[in-house]
Formats: sequence, structure tokens, C-alpha cells
Amino acid sequence: MKKQNQISEKSYKASGFIGRYQKLVTETVIPWQEKILWDEAPDTEKSHAIANFINAGKVLRGEDVGDGFYGMVFQDSDVAKWIESASFSLMNNPDPELEAELDKVIGYIADAQDKDGYLNTYFTIKDQDKRWTNLHEAHELYVAGHMIEAACAHFEATGKRTLLDVMQKNMECIYDHFITKNNPGVPGHPEIELALMKLYRVTGDKKALELCAHFLNERGQDVDIFIREADNRTWSVWGSNPRDDGDLEYRQCDKPLRELTDATGHAVRAVYLYAGMADYASEVEDNELLSACERLWKNIVGRKMYVTGGIGSTVLGEAFTVDYDLPPDTAYAETCASVGLMFFASRMLENELKGEYADVMERAFYNTVLAGMQLDGKRFFYVNPLEVNPGISGVAATHKHDLPVRPKWYQCACCPPNVARLIESFGKYAYGENESVAFCHMIASGKVGFVNGISLECETDYPHEMNVKYKAAGEGKLAIHIPGWSKEFAVVVNGESVVPELKDGYIYIDINGTSVIEITLDDAPHFVYASNKIPRAAGMVSLRRGPLVYCFEGVDNGSVKTLRIDRNTAPVVSLFSNDLQANTLSVKAKREEESEELYSDVPPAVTECEATAVPYYTWGNRGETEMRVWMK
Repeated sequence: MKKQNQISEKSYKASGFIGRYQKLVTETVIPWQEKILWDEAPDTEKSHAIANFINAGKVLRGEDVGDGFYGMVFQDSDVAKWIESASFSLMNNPDPELEAELDKVIGYIADAQDKDGYLNTYFTIKDQDKRWTNLHEAHELYVAGHMIEAACAHFEATGKRTLLDVMQKNMECIYDHFITKNNPGVPGHPEIELALMKLYRVTGDKKALELCAHFLNERGQDVDIFIREADNRTWSVWGSNPRDDGDLEYRQCDKPLRELTDATGHAVRAVYLYAGMADYASEVEDNELLSACERLWKNIVGRKMYVTGGIGSTVLGEAFTVDYDLPPDTAYAETCASVGLMFFASRMLENELKGEYADVMERAFYNTVLAGMQLDGKRFFYVNPLEVNPGISGVAATHKHDLPVRPKWYQCACCPPNVARLIESFGKYAYGENESVAFCHMIASGKVGFVNGISLECETDYPHEMNVKYKAAGEGKLAIHIPGWSKEFAVVVNGESVVPELKDGYIYIDINGTSVIEITLDDAPHFVYASNKIPRAAGMVSLRRGPLVYCFEGVDNGSVKTLRIDRNTAPVVSLFSNDLQANTLSVKAKREEESEELYSDVPPAVTECEATAVPYYTWGNRGETEMRVWMK
């Protein structure tokens, strides 16, 4: 199969569920995050991110700004992701005021760029003489990657080259340091690899492709590279020393990439890196690198992924641990990690059209990614547990990271803008194409215009309803992904029932002129059982309808801990919740009587009852309460 090319976001105009979420991001999230970046949001963690760029420009002009930097060493990336989400918003909804605001912020960024192309406010303001001396923990290349992604999105949205030229010059500065001058080093936090691939495709600059290849090929060749770097400096950002921690896997540098077999270490770093690997492999047809990606993919989705599409099970290093270690109540499952998993899945689809990649994109998006943002768009989860117990979650030392209520913002605010930019660019993941085929990877209501001449309109109330209508025009083929959870489906083309072959999760419909394709998916809610190799979920059950995993909250059920689900009675769709704007499920259950005694010789009394479940992405929107995905 010829490699797919992701379509321009300008060609997708969302409606329905995705359209409503994009409207929320455009009207609420982007303006709210802009206020935060300007330190104008009341009762919210200070950001100072834009002020850092303003102060960096002043420093380069010789002005004294005192202690003019505030925030994390990677604070610049918050601005980058906001620019990216705002740029995608402009593609979907042109807005002269937002475009002017972007121009202003980009002007501050351009002023903060040194004459050699270097751009990083932390080092420009605080430590100019320490540039490139702490790749292990100072995030210079990570920040550059996010800035490059923002530049590409802004150029695609507006045609303006201001930020693109800034970041192309920055890329050349990085190229000069690592390739021309042959200085050793690889990114401590992978991200720039996938960004360089975007820059290469937007500009055609082969230096970007060569630099991406360099970072991929060098990683893991010298396992002591960060140790020697630390030995040659007397300062640290976080106080960590790679000689002391010995965690090569955390830093993704324990072996050359083409030898990798298991997903290990910091989950976000891992999937950002794997996405870059898969992207580069598709561009240059590197089968050895692709084979490594396939091994890593199987390890993640087969042994290290939560039922919600969350990854990274431990707070210790925000990392993968060992196979089947997926505790629900101490889960980390960072929102950014599921965003990165979607990146990885989409790049794997560029290499091979397989429904399992689209299935995981869908699982991650509709569950963990959306759960990372409150329904009003003003609060966010960094961590996404599958079980919450008030009084323990967010309180006990072992559970402090698993918060029962979304905070407004974070000092380390990587997740909120990550969710925003993904929602606004959803069309890039839902649709793809090559010369003669239009691909529908995820069901997304709206209108699409493909470069190959095919146009498409999708009408559906998915993910709450399972009827999908496509109106297609042009000549070629339409490849529609049938989600793996739908064991049965029906297809009608131009009023006649057809039984198309299902090949690797896709059906193919010939388009010659105008066609109407109607698909009915299985809308029955069903139980999902955990492998008995997962200690904390063995023998338990969860609920799913369509792509949505459901959970049980105390606000609907009283004490969730006392419930036992009757798996012999099928769950049913019961109500549409106006508060949550989602269908709820009802299932037969039994409730154990609560006891004040710590231990008892008397078994608890049991009564029959009905239990109510809500989509996992909606949990935590009605106050602090118990929540569980896996039920006895």
C-alpha cells in the first residue's frame, strides 16, 4: 500500500460531537489559557510564560530584567502549544482578533531569538553560558520541538512565515551545533523528532530530516552520554544526577532504537519518541526502525495499557513499569501520555493500514484525553485514575497524585494545552488519504475535502449513537474503519444492503460520482473483563458502549465500593443526562451493607439494586465523589 499522507486541517469542518468540543476549545479554552499565559486569570497558578519571552528580548537588547524568568525550565512550551491550538482554531473558525493576538505573541518570540538562531527564554535570561550543557534535564530540544510544531501549524493556518522563519533559523542553529560542529548529545526529553518531521514536510528543508535521523540514530548508542555530560558541569535544574539514578530506561537511552522490544521509562517521552520513529520510518521506508515500532506497539497495547487508553501506570517517574502492572487507584495515566499514544498510532497508520491503530486512537481520545478536561473547559486532570476514594485519593502519600477534582491549572502545565491542540486538530487523526483512497480512521461528523478530489460529508451523533451516514463525491475509493468493538455492523450503499469485505478493520467502497453510505454499528452496551494477569482488576468487570468506557460514581449510586455488578443481566441504555450531555447505563447489581467495624466475623447483608454508570470522560464534573471503572 502506498503511504498515506495526512490531509490539511483546512479541509475538515467539524460538526456534531467533535464540532461541539472544538467550539468549546475555541470559545472557552483558548481564551482562558491565554489569560493564564498573561497571568490575568484569577485564583490560578501563575504562568509568566509570555512575560518570559518579553524579558528574554529585553536581555538580548542589554536591558536589566533582574530575576526575569519564572516557571518550569520548559515554560516556553506552554506558549507553543497554545499557539498551535489557536492556529488550528483559525483553520476551523477564522478570527481576525485571535490572529492579531497570535501576531503580537509571535512578535515577542521573534524578539527573544538570539542572532545565531538560539531560542529558549530560560537560558537567555538566566544562564546564557550554560546552553547545550544539560540536555539530560533542561529540555532545550523538547521546547524547540513544541515551538517548531507551533510554527508549522501557524503557517498552515495563516500562510504567514514569521514564526516558521524563526523556527527554521532555530533548527539551523541546532543543526550547526550537533551536526556541523559534531557536538555529542541527544534530547533528554524526546519530542523534537516528530516536530522535525513536520518541519521537513512543510518546508522541504532536508536539514530537518537529517537532524531527525541524527537524533534517532544516536540515541542509545552511548548509554553513558548523560553521565559524562553531568560530570562536565557543576549545576543542575532538578537536582538529579544520571550517575546516581542509573535509570537508562527512564531517559530512553538504554539501547539503540532499532533494538527496542519493550516500552519502558517515562511514558510521555516514550510515545513521543516512538511517534517520531514511526514518522521517520514511513518517510524513508526504514523497515528495521518500523519493526522496532511494531514490537513497542504490541507491548504497550497488549500488556501496558489501561482499558481507558491510559498509559504509564506509576507516579514514580511517570512511567511504564512491568507487564500487567495496571493498578486502578494509583494509576498515573498522564493525559499527555494518551495524547502521545494517539500520535504514535497515527504515525503507525502512515506505515500500514490496520484497524487496531485506529481503535487505540479512538480509545485514548474518547476516554483518557477527554477526561483530562472538565466539561466546561476550565479545569484539567494531569493524572487519570480509574478509581477514586475521597479521603484517600489525593490525600494518602501513595495516592496524592490521584486527585478527585480537576485543578484549574498547574505549575507544570503540559497537559491542558495538549488536550486543546489535539481537539482542534482532530481531523488530522480522523481522516487521511493517498492518491486514490480517502481514509476514515475515526468517525467524525463534518465535511472533508481531500486533495485527491474526493469530498465527504459525515452525519452522526457518534459516540452516543451508532448510526453513521457518509455522503461521498468524486472518483476513487473510500476506506472506512469499522471499530473493533463493533462485532456486528450493517452497510447500505445508495439504498441497497451490501456486505463488503472487512480487511484489517476497514471496508472499501468504490466512489464514482455521488454515493451515500450508511453504516449501523452495534449499539449494545457490554461487559469488558480484565485479564487475570492484572492483579487489581482480575475477576472484575467494566462497562463499554461504543468507544466509551463507563464508570460508576457515588453521586448516582451512593457508596460505589459496596456494589457488585450482576454480569448475568445485560446492561441497558437508561437515560440521557442533561448535566453530562451523555447517555447513562443501568445495570442490575447487589449492594453490600456498609459496616463501621474494621473487621467482622459476620458477612455483610446483601440487597438487590440498580447501578448507574456514566462515560468515563464525564467523571468528576459533579463534585468530589467515589468513582470506579473496574467493579466487583
